Amino acid sequence: MPDQHEPSPTLGFEKPSKRTLFKHWVDADDDGCPTRAEVLISEATRAPQVGAKCRLSGGEWQSYYDGATWTQVGDVDIDHMVPLAEAWDSGASAWNPARREAYANDLGDTRSLVAVTDNANQAKADQDPAEWLPSLEAVHCRYVAEWTAVKLRWQLTADTAEKNALTRLAANCPDTAITVKKAT
Repeated sequence: MPDQHEPSPTLGFEKPSKRTLFKHWVDADDDGCPTRAEVLISEATRAPQVGAKCRLSGGEWQSYYDGATWTQVGDVDIDHMVPLAEAWDSGASAWNPARREAYANDLGDTRSLVAVTDNANQAKADQDPAEWLPSLEAVHCRYVAEWTAVKLRWQLTADTAEKNALTRLAANCPDTAITVKKAT
């Protein structure tokens, strides 16, 4: 039995969280606005003012997960449709850092990053559709289609529970077509 006064063998050597392995909110196009601001600008229902260093003020956003409307930037999170930890477990663990950064900042498909209520995003955390769905049932088909599109775009896998949930949910969405351009 180890001495009770010995430090834990992992102290100071904990593995980084999966989220930290994805560099996100970069300014990929060098326009002064990081990815988070780019999504807020593009998804605003009323355009915000863009100030120095891309500071946003004013504006309005509607979170499709819960139907809430927000006018304070701080009340809106940018959700990775397929959370970073879920992406990691679905194949991103084999990617190099540049591909993980591209995934975390994907502005090439509007379904990849979504402006939503901060509490809804926190409730979702890293859960897949087998474990979490938006509170508004009316948007479940949209959510399932967007989730599936992002998984296909990035060639990520789905575990059995996730696949079963997606199949069950998609059965209620007969008129939903998904078009995907694979990420490079």
